[in-house]
Amino acid sequence: MKKKLYMLIAAVAAAGLMTVQAMAAETISFWDIATDEPDKTIWSYGVDQYNANGAEGTGFTVEQIATVNDQYKQKLAVAMASGECPDMYIHWTGGSMVEYINSGYAKDITDLVKENGLDELYTEASLAQCTVDGKIYAIPVKNDSVAMFFYDKAMWADKGYEVPKTISELEALCDKMVEDGVTPFALANSAQWTGSMYYMYLVARYGGPQVISAAYSGEGSLVNDATIFAGEKIEEWVDKGYFPTGVNSLSPDNGDDRALLYTGAGMMLQGSWQVALIKSENPDFYANLGCFAFPTLEDSEADQSVVVGTMGDNFISFNCEGDKLAAAVKMASYYSTNEWMALDIESGNLPPLKAATSEEPAWQDILAVLNDAASIQLWWDQYLPSAVADVHKSATQLLFDNSETPEKVAQMQQDALDEYFAENS
Repeated sequence: MKKKLYMLIAAVAAAGLMTVQAMAAETISFWDIATDEPDKTIWSYGVDQYNANGAEGTGFTVEQIATVNDQYKQKLAVAMASGECPDMYIHWTGGSMVEYINSGYAKDITDLVKENGLDELYTEASLAQCTVDGKIYAIPVKNDSVAMFFYDKAMWADKGYEVPKTISELEALCDKMVEDGVTPFALANSAQWTGSMYYMYLVARYGGPQVISAAYSGEGSLVNDATIFAGEKIEEWVDKGYFPTGVNSLSPDNGDDRALLYTGAGMMLQGSWQVALIKSENPDFYANLGCFAFPTLEDSEADQSVVVGTMGDNFISFNCEGDKLAAAVKMASYYSTNEWMALDIESGNLPPLKAATSEEPAWQDILAVLNDAASIQLWWDQYLPSAVADVHKSATQLLFDNSETPEKVAQMQQDALDEYFAENS
Protein backbone atom coordinates (compact mmCIF):
# COMPACT_ATOMS: atom_id res chain seq x y z
CA MET A 1 0.00 0.00 0.00
CA LYS A 2 2.79 2.41 0.95
CA LYS A 3 4.56 1.65 -2.30
CA LYS A 4 1.43 2.49 -4.30
CA LEU A 5 0.96 5.68 -2.26
CA TYR A 6 4.55 6.78 -2.94
CA MET A 7 4.07 6.03 -6.63
CA LEU A 8 0.87 8.09 -6.67
CA ILE A 9 2.57 10.98 -4.87
CA ALA A 10 5.49 10.80 -7.31
CA ALA A 11 3.11 10.78 -10.27
CA VAL A 12 1.22 13.80 -8.95
CA ALA A 13 4.48 15.64 -8.27
CA ALA A 14 5.76 14.82 -11.73
CA ALA A 15 2.51 16.03 -13.25
CA GLY A 16 2.77 19.24 -11.25
CA LEU A 17 6.37 19.74 -12.37
CA MET A 18 5.34 19.20 -15.97
CA THR A 19 2.58 21.78 -15.56
CA VAL A 20 5.02 24.32 -14.09
CA GLN A 21 7.52 23.60 -16.85
CA ALA A 22 4.81 23.98 -19.46
CA MET A 23 3.80 27.33 -17.98
CA ALA A 24 7.41 28.47 -17.85
CA ALA A 25 7.93 27.36 -21.44
CA GLU A 26 4.85 29.14 -22.80
CA THR A 27 6.08 31.69 -25.27
CA ILE A 28 4.89 34.88 -26.88
CA SER A 29 5.92 35.00 -30.54
CA PHE A 30 7.23 38.41 -31.64
CA TRP A 31 7.99 39.21 -35.27
CA ASP A 32 10.12 42.20 -36.33
CA ILE A 33 12.54 43.30 -39.06
CA ALA A 34 15.69 43.65 -36.95
CA THR A 35 18.10 41.71 -39.15
CA ASP A 36 20.96 44.23 -39.14
CA GLU A 37 22.69 46.50 -36.65
CA PRO A 38 21.86 48.75 -34.96
CA ASP A 39 18.28 47.44 -35.12
CA LYS A 40 19.24 44.00 -33.81
CA THR A 41 20.58 45.51 -30.60
CA ILE A 42 17.73 48.01 -30.28
CA TRP A 43 14.96 45.45 -30.68
CA SER A 44 16.58 42.60 -28.76
CA TYR A 45 17.00 44.88 -25.74
CA GLY A 46 13.33 44.79 -24.75
CA VAL A 47 13.06 41.04 -25.26
CA ASP A 48 16.29 40.27 -23.40
CA GLN A 49 15.49 42.55 -20.46
CA TYR A 50 11.98 41.18 -20.09
CA ASN A 51 13.11 37.56 -20.23
CA ALA A 52 16.11 38.20 -17.96
CA ASN A 53 13.87 39.80 -15.34
CA GLY A 54 11.93 36.59 -14.92
CA ALA A 55 9.39 37.66 -17.50
CA GLU A 56 7.96 39.97 -14.82
CA GLY A 57 6.46 36.91 -13.16
CA THR A 58 3.87 36.56 -15.92
CA GLY A 59 4.66 32.96 -16.81
CA PHE A 60 5.41 33.93 -20.41
CA THR A 61 8.69 34.37 -22.24
CA VAL A 62 9.13 36.15 -25.56
CA GLU A 63 10.61 34.55 -28.66
CA GLN A 64 11.86 37.11 -31.19
CA ILE A 65 11.87 36.26 -34.91
CA ALA A 66 13.38 38.76 -37.36
CA THR A 67 12.87 38.88 -41.14
CA VAL A 68 14.29 41.32 -43.67
CA ASN A 69 11.93 44.22 -44.41
CA ASP A 70 10.25 43.46 -47.73
CA GLN A 71 10.15 39.70 -47.11
CA TYR A 72 8.62 40.44 -43.72
CA LYS A 73 5.66 42.29 -45.25
CA GLN A 74 4.84 39.30 -47.44
CA LYS A 75 5.39 36.87 -44.58
CA LEU A 76 3.00 38.79 -42.31
CA ALA A 77 0.35 38.98 -45.03
CA VAL A 78 0.57 35.21 -45.63
CA ALA A 79 0.41 34.51 -41.87
CA MET A 80 -2.72 36.60 -41.46
CA ALA A 81 -4.36 35.06 -44.51
CA SER A 82 -3.77 31.58 -43.08
CA GLY A 83 -4.89 32.49 -39.57
CA GLU A 84 -1.40 32.09 -38.09
CA CYS A 85 -0.63 35.64 -37.06
CA PRO A 86 2.05 35.91 -34.31
CA ASP A 87 1.22 37.16 -30.81
CA MET A 88 3.12 40.41 -31.36
CA TYR A 89 4.27 41.94 -34.62
CA ILE A 90 5.59 45.22 -35.93
CA HIS A 91 3.93 47.16 -38.72
CA TRP A 92 3.67 50.69 -40.11
CA THR A 93 0.21 51.77 -38.86
CA GLY A 94 -2.24 53.63 -41.16
CA GLY A 95 -4.70 51.79 -43.40
CA SER A 96 -3.01 48.44 -42.85
CA MET A 97 -3.54 48.69 -39.09
CA VAL A 98 -7.24 49.35 -39.63
CA GLU A 99 -7.40 46.15 -41.67
CA TYR A 100 -5.62 44.24 -38.89
CA ILE A 101 -8.14 45.58 -36.39
CA ASN A 102 -11.12 44.67 -38.56
CA SER A 103 -9.68 41.18 -39.08
CA GLY A 104 -9.28 40.67 -35.34
CA TYR A 105 -5.47 40.58 -35.43
CA ALA A 106 -4.89 43.82 -33.48
CA LYS A 107 -6.37 43.96 -30.00
CA ASP A 108 -7.51 47.00 -28.06
CA ILE A 109 -4.73 47.84 -25.57
CA THR A 110 -6.07 51.19 -24.33
CA ASP A 111 -6.37 50.08 -20.68
CA LEU A 112 -3.00 48.30 -20.69
CA VAL A 113 -1.29 51.38 -22.12
CA LYS A 114 -2.65 53.40 -19.20
CA GLU A 115 -1.85 50.69 -16.63
CA ASN A 116 1.78 50.69 -17.75
CA GLY A 117 1.93 54.51 -17.79
CA LEU A 118 2.78 54.56 -21.50
CA ASP A 119 0.28 57.32 -22.24
CA GLU A 120 2.48 59.61 -20.12
CA LEU A 121 5.70 58.63 -21.89
CA TYR A 122 4.89 58.71 -25.60
CA THR A 123 4.20 61.87 -27.56
CA GLU A 124 0.57 62.63 -28.35
CA ALA A 125 1.29 62.63 -32.08
CA SER A 126 2.76 59.11 -31.99
CA LEU A 127 -0.09 57.65 -29.93
CA ALA A 128 -2.58 59.35 -32.24
CA GLN A 129 -1.21 57.19 -35.06
CA CYS A 130 -1.99 54.11 -32.96
CA THR A 131 -5.56 55.17 -32.23
CA VAL A 132 -8.75 54.29 -34.11
CA ASP A 133 -12.17 55.42 -32.88
CA GLY A 134 -10.68 56.49 -29.56
CA LYS A 135 -9.01 53.14 -28.83
CA ILE A 136 -5.29 52.36 -28.89
CA TYR A 137 -4.23 49.34 -30.93
CA ALA A 138 -0.44 49.66 -31.11
CA ILE A 139 2.66 50.99 -29.40
CA PRO A 140 5.03 53.29 -31.37
CA VAL A 141 8.69 52.34 -31.21
CA LYS A 142 12.18 53.37 -32.21
CA ASN A 143 12.21 56.54 -34.24
CA ASP A 144 10.53 59.65 -35.56
CA SER A 145 10.57 58.61 -39.20
CA VAL A 146 10.28 61.36 -41.77
CA ALA A 147 11.57 61.64 -45.32
CA MET A 148 14.51 64.01 -45.74
CA PHE A 149 17.33 64.59 -48.18
CA PHE A 150 20.72 63.36 -46.89
CA TYR A 151 24.03 64.56 -48.30
CA ASP A 152 27.78 64.76 -47.68
CA LYS A 153 28.53 68.24 -46.31
CA ALA A 154 32.23 67.92 -47.06
CA MET A 155 31.68 66.92 -50.69
CA TRP A 156 29.17 69.69 -51.23
CA ALA A 157 31.48 72.28 -49.72
CA ASP A 158 34.33 71.06 -51.94
CA LYS A 159 32.20 71.38 -55.08
CA GLY A 160 30.52 74.61 -54.05
CA TYR A 161 27.01 73.13 -53.88
CA GLU A 162 24.40 74.89 -51.73
CA VAL A 163 21.28 73.48 -50.10
CA PRO A 164 18.30 74.22 -52.38
CA LYS A 165 15.27 75.91 -50.90
CA THR A 166 12.95 75.60 -53.90
CA ILE A 167 12.33 72.95 -56.52
CA SER A 168 13.73 75.29 -59.17
CA GLU A 169 16.93 75.56 -57.14
CA LEU A 170 16.97 71.78 -56.71
CA GLU A 171 16.74 71.30 -60.48
CA ALA A 172 19.49 73.84 -61.12
CA LEU A 173 21.68 72.00 -58.60
CA CYS A 174 20.93 68.63 -60.20
CA ASP A 175 21.81 70.03 -63.65
CA LYS A 176 25.14 71.20 -62.25
CA MET A 177 25.75 67.78 -60.69
CA VAL A 178 25.06 66.04 -63.99
CA GLU A 179 27.57 68.37 -65.67
CA ASP A 180 30.09 67.43 -62.96
CA GLY A 181 29.55 63.72 -63.56
CA VAL A 182 27.65 63.31 -60.28
CA THR A 183 24.44 61.30 -60.10
CA PRO A 184 22.09 63.71 -58.29
CA PHE A 185 19.71 61.27 -56.58
CA ALA A 186 20.91 58.09 -54.84
CA LEU A 187 17.73 56.06 -55.28
CA ALA A 188 17.30 52.29 -55.06
CA ASN A 189 13.73 51.60 -56.14
CA SER A 190 13.27 47.85 -56.47
CA ALA A 191 11.17 48.00 -53.30
CA GLN A 192 8.99 50.75 -54.86
CA TRP A 193 8.29 52.63 -51.60
CA THR A 194 11.58 54.53 -51.95
CA GLY A 195 10.62 56.13 -55.25
CA SER A 196 7.17 56.76 -53.85
CA MET A 197 8.73 59.36 -51.55
CA TYR A 198 9.42 61.64 -54.54
CA TYR A 199 5.86 61.22 -55.76
CA MET A 200 4.28 61.91 -52.35
CA TYR A 201 6.35 65.03 -51.76
CA LEU A 202 5.69 66.46 -55.22
CA VAL A 203 1.94 65.88 -54.79
CA ALA A 204 2.03 67.49 -51.35
CA ARG A 205 4.04 70.49 -52.56
CA TYR A 206 1.59 71.07 -55.41
CA GLY A 207 -1.75 70.29 -53.76
CA GLY A 208 -1.15 69.69 -50.06
CA PRO A 209 -1.93 66.63 -47.91
CA GLN A 210 -5.65 67.05 -48.64
CA VAL A 211 -5.10 65.48 -52.08
CA ILE A 212 -4.76 61.99 -50.62
CA SER A 213 -7.23 62.52 -47.76
CA ALA A 214 -9.92 63.77 -50.16
CA ALA A 215 -9.41 60.79 -52.46
CA TYR A 216 -9.54 58.30 -49.59
CA SER A 217 -12.72 59.86 -48.22
CA GLY A 218 -14.34 59.58 -51.67
CA GLU A 219 -14.63 63.35 -52.00
CA GLY A 220 -11.78 63.64 -54.50
CA SER A 221 -9.80 61.68 -57.05
CA LEU A 222 -6.19 60.62 -57.45
CA VAL A 223 -6.40 61.77 -61.05
CA ASN A 224 -5.84 65.48 -60.56
CA ASP A 225 -3.45 68.33 -61.28
CA ALA A 226 -1.21 67.47 -58.31
CA THR A 227 -0.65 63.80 -59.23
CA ILE A 228 -0.14 64.66 -62.91
CA PHE A 229 2.39 67.33 -61.91
CA ALA A 230 4.25 64.81 -59.73
CA GLY A 231 4.32 62.21 -62.49
CA GLU A 232 5.49 64.69 -65.12
CA LYS A 233 8.21 66.05 -62.85
CA ILE A 234 9.61 62.57 -62.15
CA GLU A 235 9.40 61.79 -65.87
CA GLU A 236 11.37 64.96 -66.61
CA TRP A 237 13.99 64.14 -63.96
CA VAL A 238 14.44 60.65 -65.40
CA ASP A 239 15.01 62.12 -68.87
CA LYS A 240 17.58 64.56 -67.46
CA GLY A 241 19.60 61.78 -65.82
CA TYR A 242 18.94 62.68 -62.21
CA PHE A 243 18.50 59.02 -61.17
CA PRO A 244 21.05 56.19 -61.32
CA THR A 245 21.11 53.68 -64.15
CA GLY A 246 18.88 50.69 -63.41
CA VAL A 247 17.19 52.52 -60.55
CA ASN A 248 14.26 50.08 -60.38
CA SER A 249 16.58 47.09 -59.95
CA LEU A 250 18.63 48.56 -57.10
CA SER A 251 17.70 47.36 -53.61
CA PRO A 252 17.31 49.54 -50.50
CA ASP A 253 17.33 46.39 -48.36
CA ASN A 254 20.87 45.76 -49.60
CA GLY A 255 21.82 49.37 -48.96
CA ASP A 256 22.37 50.11 -52.65
CA ASP A 257 21.14 53.70 -52.21
CA ARG A 258 23.52 54.37 -49.31
CA ALA A 259 26.37 52.81 -51.30
CA LEU A 260 25.68 55.32 -54.07
CA LEU A 261 25.72 58.15 -51.55
CA TYR A 262 28.99 56.94 -50.02
CA THR A 263 30.64 56.79 -53.44
CA GLY A 264 29.75 60.26 -54.63
CA ALA A 265 26.05 60.57 -55.51
CA GLY A 266 24.65 63.99 -54.73
CA MET A 267 21.86 63.30 -52.24
CA MET A 268 19.46 60.62 -51.01
CA LEU A 269 15.77 61.10 -50.25
CA GLN A 270 15.07 58.55 -47.53
CA GLY A 271 13.57 58.05 -44.08
CA SER A 272 15.31 59.40 -41.00
CA TRP A 273 16.04 55.83 -39.86
CA GLN A 274 18.94 56.09 -42.30
CA VAL A 275 20.77 58.23 -39.73
CA ALA A 276 21.26 55.22 -37.47
CA LEU A 277 22.22 52.93 -40.35
CA ILE A 278 24.80 55.38 -41.70
CA LYS A 279 26.24 55.97 -38.24
CA SER A 280 26.61 52.22 -37.74
CA GLU A 281 28.07 51.20 -41.10
CA ASN A 282 30.07 54.28 -42.14
CA PRO A 283 31.15 56.50 -39.18
CA ASP A 284 33.51 58.53 -41.38
CA PHE A 285 30.72 59.50 -43.75
CA TYR A 286 28.38 60.10 -40.80
CA ALA A 287 30.76 62.76 -39.47
CA ASN A 288 29.80 64.96 -42.44
CA LEU A 289 26.18 63.89 -42.81
CA GLY A 290 23.73 66.71 -43.49
CA CYS A 291 19.96 66.74 -43.91
CA PHE A 292 17.52 69.16 -45.51
CA ALA A 293 13.79 69.30 -46.20
CA PHE A 294 12.23 68.55 -49.57
CA PRO A 295 12.32 71.93 -51.33
CA THR A 296 9.25 74.10 -51.71
CA LEU A 297 7.27 74.70 -54.90
CA GLU A 298 7.11 78.30 -56.01
CA ASP A 299 3.65 79.82 -56.54
CA SER A 300 1.89 76.88 -54.90
CA GLU A 301 -0.93 77.69 -52.49
CA ALA A 302 -0.33 74.45 -50.55
CA ASP A 303 1.38 74.53 -47.15
CA GLN A 304 5.04 74.02 -48.02
CA SER A 305 6.09 73.00 -44.50
CA VAL A 306 4.36 69.60 -44.63
CA VAL A 307 6.72 66.68 -43.94
CA VAL A 308 6.10 63.13 -45.19
CA GLY A 309 6.54 60.39 -42.59
CA THR A 310 5.40 59.14 -39.20
CA MET A 311 6.04 59.95 -35.56
CA GLY A 312 7.23 56.47 -34.77
CA ASP A 313 9.16 54.13 -37.07
CA ASN A 314 7.58 50.77 -36.30
CA PHE A 315 4.43 50.04 -34.36
CA ILE A 316 3.76 46.92 -32.28
CA SER A 317 0.29 45.37 -32.34
CA PHE A 318 -0.91 42.33 -30.44
CA ASN A 319 -2.78 39.22 -31.48
CA CYS A 320 -3.41 37.63 -28.09
CA GLU A 321 -5.74 38.04 -25.14
CA GLY A 322 -5.98 37.94 -21.35
CA ASP A 323 -2.81 37.28 -19.39
CA LYS A 324 -0.77 36.76 -22.56
CA LEU A 325 -1.82 40.17 -23.90
CA ALA A 326 -0.94 41.82 -20.58
CA ALA A 327 2.47 40.11 -20.63
CA ALA A 328 3.11 41.12 -24.24
CA VAL A 329 2.34 44.78 -23.54
CA LYS A 330 4.55 44.59 -20.44
CA MET A 331 7.45 43.42 -22.63
CA ALA A 332 6.78 46.18 -25.16
CA SER A 333 6.93 48.73 -22.36
CA TYR A 334 10.69 48.09 -22.13
CA TYR A 335 10.95 50.16 -25.32
CA SER A 336 10.04 53.24 -23.31
CA THR A 337 12.54 52.96 -20.45
CA ASN A 338 15.28 55.55 -19.94
CA GLU A 339 17.94 52.90 -20.49
CA TRP A 340 16.47 51.81 -23.81
CA MET A 341 15.90 55.43 -24.88
CA ALA A 342 19.58 56.21 -24.27
CA LEU A 343 20.59 53.16 -26.32
CA ASP A 344 18.26 54.13 -29.15
CA ILE A 345 19.47 57.74 -29.26
CA GLU A 346 23.12 56.65 -29.10
CA SER A 347 22.50 54.45 -32.15
CA GLY A 348 21.35 57.49 -34.12
CA ASN A 349 17.57 57.36 -33.64
CA LEU A 350 15.13 59.69 -31.91
CA PRO A 351 12.29 57.67 -30.34
CA PRO A 352 8.75 59.11 -30.14
CA LEU A 353 9.04 59.65 -26.39
CA LYS A 354 8.38 62.98 -24.69
CA ALA A 355 11.76 62.91 -22.93
CA ALA A 356 13.75 62.14 -26.09
CA THR A 357 16.21 64.66 -27.48
CA SER A 358 19.42 64.47 -29.47
CA GLU A 359 22.53 66.59 -29.89
CA GLU A 360 23.58 64.70 -33.03
CA PRO A 361 24.11 67.22 -35.89
CA ALA A 362 22.02 65.19 -38.33
CA TRP A 363 19.12 65.09 -35.91
CA GLN A 364 19.45 68.78 -35.22
CA ASP A 365 18.85 69.35 -38.93
CA ILE A 366 15.81 67.06 -38.87
CA LEU A 367 14.36 68.56 -35.70
CA ALA A 368 14.64 72.04 -37.18
CA VAL A 369 12.44 70.88 -40.07
CA LEU A 370 9.97 69.09 -37.77
CA ASN A 371 9.67 72.11 -35.51
CA ASP A 372 8.57 74.22 -38.48
CA ALA A 373 6.19 71.61 -39.94
CA ALA A 374 2.49 72.40 -39.80
CA SER A 375 1.63 68.72 -40.15
CA ILE A 376 2.97 65.26 -40.96
CA GLN A 377 1.70 63.60 -44.14
CA LEU A 378 1.53 59.87 -43.44
CA TRP A 379 3.25 57.70 -46.07
CA TRP A 380 0.68 56.79 -48.72
CA ASP A 381 1.56 53.09 -48.52
CA GLN A 382 0.61 53.25 -44.84
CA TYR A 383 -2.33 55.64 -45.16
CA LEU A 384 -4.06 53.65 -47.89
CA PRO A 385 -5.54 50.15 -47.51
CA SER A 386 -2.90 47.55 -48.29
CA ALA A 387 -4.32 46.50 -51.68
CA VAL A 388 -4.46 50.12 -52.84
CA ALA A 389 -1.05 50.84 -51.32
CA ASP A 390 0.46 48.01 -53.35
CA VAL A 391 -0.89 49.53 -56.56
CA HIS A 392 0.35 52.97 -55.52
CA LYS A 393 3.87 51.61 -55.17
CA SER A 394 3.93 49.46 -58.28
CA ALA A 395 2.31 52.19 -60.40
CA THR A 396 4.63 54.98 -59.31
CA GLN A 397 7.64 52.74 -59.91
CA LEU A 398 6.74 52.80 -63.61
CA LEU A 399 7.53 56.51 -63.70
CA PHE A 400 11.20 55.89 -62.89
CA ASP A 401 11.89 54.10 -66.16
CA ASN A 402 9.32 56.08 -68.18
CA SER A 403 7.38 52.89 -68.93
CA GLU A 404 4.02 54.51 -68.23
CA THR A 405 2.50 57.98 -68.50
CA PRO A 406 1.72 60.19 -65.50
CA GLU A 407 -1.98 60.09 -66.42
CA LYS A 408 -2.04 56.28 -66.54
CA VAL A 409 -0.15 56.00 -63.24
CA ALA A 410 -2.67 58.30 -61.56
CA GLN A 411 -5.58 56.36 -63.08
CA MET A 412 -4.17 53.00 -61.92
CA GLN A 413 -4.15 54.26 -58.35
CA GLN A 414 -7.68 55.67 -58.59
CA ASP A 415 -8.95 52.42 -60.14
CA ALA A 416 -7.51 50.48 -57.20
CA LEU A 417 -9.19 52.88 -54.79
CA ASP A 418 -12.52 52.59 -56.62
CA GLU A 419 -12.27 48.80 -56.48
CA TYR A 420 -11.60 48.96 -52.75
CA PHE A 421 -14.65 51.21 -52.24
CA ALA A 422 -16.80 48.82 -54.25
CA GLU A 423 -15.70 45.83 -52.18
CA ASN A 424 -15.92 47.60 -48.82
CA SER A 425 -18.91 49.89 -49.24
